[in-house]
Amino acid sequence: MRRRGGWRRGFGERLGRYSTKFKQAISNRDVIWLHAVSVGEANICVQLIKVLQPRLPNLKMVVSTTTSTAMSELRKKLPAEVGRIYYPIDRRGFVRRALATIRPRAVVLVEAEIWPNFLWGLQARRIPHFLVNTRISGKSYRGYRRFRFLFGRFFAGFTGVGAQTEPDAKRMVELGCNNEVVQVFGSCKFDGTGISRDRLLDVPNLLQSLGVPVGAPLLVGGSTHNGEEEILARLARRLRKKHSDLFLVLVPRHAERGREVGEALAGLGVRFVYRNEIGGNTPPRERGSLDCLLVNTTGELKYFYEEAAVVFIGKSLTAQGGQNPIEPAGLAKAIVLGPHMGNFAEITAKFLAQNAAIQVADEAALESAIDDLLSDKAKRDALGQAAQKVVQSNEGAVERTVEMILSGTETAKMVQKY
Repeated sequence: MRRRGGWRRGFGERLGRYSTKFKQAISNRDVIWLHAVSVGEANICVQLIKVLQPRLPNLKMVVSTTTSTAMSELRKKLPAEVGRIYYPIDRRGFVRRALATIRPRAVVLVEAEIWPNFLWGLQARRIPHFLVNTRISGKSYRGYRRFRFLFGRFFAGFTGVGAQTEPDAKRMVELGCNNEVVQVFGSCKFDGTGISRDRLLDVPNLLQSLGVPVGAPLLVGGSTHNGEEEILARLARRLRKKHSDLFLVLVPRHAERGREVGEALAGLGVRFVYRNEIGGNTPPRERGSLDCLLVNTTGELKYFYEEAAVVFIGKSLTAQGGQNPIEPAGLAKAIVLGPHMGNFAEITAKFLAQNAAIQVADEAALESAIDDLLSDKAKRDALGQAAQKVVQSNEGAVERTVEMILSGTETAKMVQKY
């Protein structure tokens, strides 16, 4: 929290203390509580609520998150009637206070949020709780299995589990989940990839103000991690010898790294500007005066993806795990990945199997792949269309997840009530 900043706002909520306004909003209401640890999970909650609200129009929806960046996204994307709070720190007193105040009729946890005191509290109160869009990495699986004597009862208590893949479902059962409540729905991240109608950023106009020529190819590094920004800056400089108008947009995964990344770019002699320094009164730049836009704000990556010629998926070259490739794929963009996509292994395999993305081993291969794509628009378009087709063929997990939630015992009673 100290590193990311903004932790003072709403800090009392992390201790289970809520404002009078929030408590009045949930007073005498049946509440469904959804939890999303960070930005990716928050976006899934937004999709779930869009489907849940028409089914349960008189219920109160409350969404919690752990990070300030995710909270910013929830405030932007959710209607005012949806409560937004920070998740309580997993100490028994804080959890008890939170549950006593909110009194949820059902709780939905996104992906793999296994917090002992919170789950103990739900089980003690017999509150139905669901684990959705569930993915268990090999490392997490081994850790939970090692301490199965402790975690087994938590997994056994879930009312419903929506797993992303068959291996995830098998692991959940092996960790203690009742086989009858575990279902395979695919990834919810395949749903809702389009640009919303409420466009918050006009990227073409922004680029024009920076002196970027109309039609110039845009290389977007999305959710980059330490070291990847310098790699992209170096190869972009070399590629400009062949693609003179190439413009680089860097979007670090953590916006608070902006200053650190800026210092690295300056050391390489890159002419760049920070996104948060651009405003309505900023004078236009001369054509060709900049090489790069460094996006140190949150919630805007998808708008840059929409204008990209080529997208590089971060945390896949110098770090391990990878970031989500589905959003640019849904926009039919040509995607290049590094070798380390372990956190999205099944999703990446779907793209590679359909020739819908290019995976490279190192900086030299990355440069070659980007050069090839920039030189061949037909190849870029074919790669992007194949990626979009993969996304479209895997949609529907959100709807299936909502059906599971609605079929839960207590939740089903609420459906009948309303």
